[in-house]
Formats: sequence, C-alpha cells, structure tokens
Amino acid sequence: MRNLKHLIVILLAILIMACASNEEEEQVADHSEKRLYDDAQRYLNSRNYDQAVRRLQLLESRYPFGRYAEQAQLEIVYAHFQNYEYEAAVESAERFIRLHPQHPNVDYAYYIKGLASYTEDRGLLDDFLPTDNTQRDPGNARQSFADFAQLLSRFPDSPYAADAKARMIHLRNLLARYEINVANYHFKRGSYLAAANRGRYVVENFQQTPAVGDGLAVMIQAYLLLNMNDLADDALLVLRANFPQHPSINDDGGFNNQFSLDKADQTWLEKVSFGLYGKPPAPTFDNRAELD
Repeated sequence: MRNLKHLIVILLAILIMACASNEEEEQVADHSEKRLYDDAQRYLNSRNYDQAVRRLQLLESRYPFGRYAEQAQLEIVYAHFQNYEYEAAVESAERFIRLHPQHPNVDYAYYIKGLASYTEDRGLLDDFLPTDNTQRDPGNARQSFADFAQLLSRFPDSPYAADAKARMIHLRNLLARYEINVANYHFKRGSYLAAANRGRYVVENFQQTPAVGDGLAVMIQAYLLLNMNDLADDALLVLRANFPQHPSINDDGGFNNQFSLDKADQTWLEKVSFGLYGKPPAPTFDNRAELD
C-alpha cells in the first residue's frame, strides 16, 4: 500500500512537471524575436546551454529571416561545444558554413569544427591522469588537423589562426608518434617490411617532428632484419647526420641493433621449446623521454 502511494506521488509530480513545461513552451512560443534572443543570452551567460539551444532553435524556426537568425545559428555552434556535445557542434558548424559561406564570422565556425574534433579526442580524465593519446585511434586527430588546415587556407588572418597553428603542430607530432607505435606493433608481429614502411612514412610526411629520428631507427632495424643492409646503411647515415644524439646510435657511430634473427642469439628457453617460449622482446622505438 505504501509503495502504491509513493508511485502515485511520483506520477503526479511528473504530470505537474510536464504540464508546467508545456505551459512554459506555449508562453515562449508567443515571445518576440528580441525576447527569444535575450532569453538565449541569459541562458548562455548562466551556462544553461540546453535551454540556450532550445531558445536559439526556436528563434531560428520562427524568425528564419529575422535580424538574429544568423547569429542564433552561430551561437548554437558555441552552445553545443560548451555543453560537450562535440558531434552536434560539428554538425551545426558545417550547417552554418554551408548556409553562410561569406559570413564575416564564418571563420569561427571552421575553428569550432576543428576544435570539437580536437577536444573530442581527449578523455575525461586526461587532465588528471597520465595518458598517451598517441595510442588512440587517430581519426579525430586527422579530421581536426584537416579542419584547422582549411581554416588557415581560407582565413590566414583570422584571430583564430595562431591557436589553430599551435594545435596543428601538436596534432602532427601526435600523428607521427602514432605511426611509430604501429611500426612497433609490426615488429611484434614479425612484419618487418610493414614496420619499415611506417618508419619511412614518418620520415617523408612528418618532417620536423620529434618522431623522425625514431622513424629512421625503425627503418634501420627493419632493413637489418630483412637483410637489406645497403638500405639500412643509408638510413643510418641520415640518422647520424640529423640526430647524432639519438639513443639508437652507439659510441662508435653504429646502430644499436635491438633484435637479430640469428639462431645463435636465441635464449636457451627458446631453443629447448623450439621457439614457443623465451623469445627475445621485439624491437621498440619510443625515445621521447630521452629526447625531451
């Protein structure tokens, strides 16, 4: 009986809230364009972004050709982003760009589009716990880089250009390091040609990033494992010339070979188990700590 009373109270509370909400919506529907815009600004200032989006969307639908319509669309982009609704922010930014390509503030839409993908790639705990973003899927990072590049191409003098450039540098470093991580994975799988290709990709496409040294070291190690000694020597010459302090270079100027396929290098456990156990660890190149 008591549970039934509680259920009735809850249902009544929900009904009252729904009626109040409907009544509020009916009242809002009668608001003027200026009133809706002012309400939206009040909600934005109080960081009530859900209500701000509702007011802005209602304003746009009721007054599509009004004086605040375009500004409302742009502020919807802002509200979604501030509310951590990054996909919605990207969608609303793309819509604004499509509808108003010549708008004086369209560069802001491009900027938020890139920033949304950039921020979405970060986890909730990234500011509190040490995490390695280079281990994550690089899809958002690539999209963010492309969006910022488009902003700089179209609006090089935008007030958001400097921040976009700084973020692009970070993204290039992240994407280059991701390729090194994939190369390390290929070493574990014994896919040495694939590892060499990843290292070469970093060297050719991510110049002036800290990962280039590791990219060359990956190439050297992979070519040695593939018995392509001439290519390994060429890569070592480039590594010595450009990164003389790289940890992969020994005191004699040679390469610190991390792994050999020679049977004489097998551990005794690997020998007696016919390679099932005791296999030496695969080469791993991640010299960020030494190079910092």
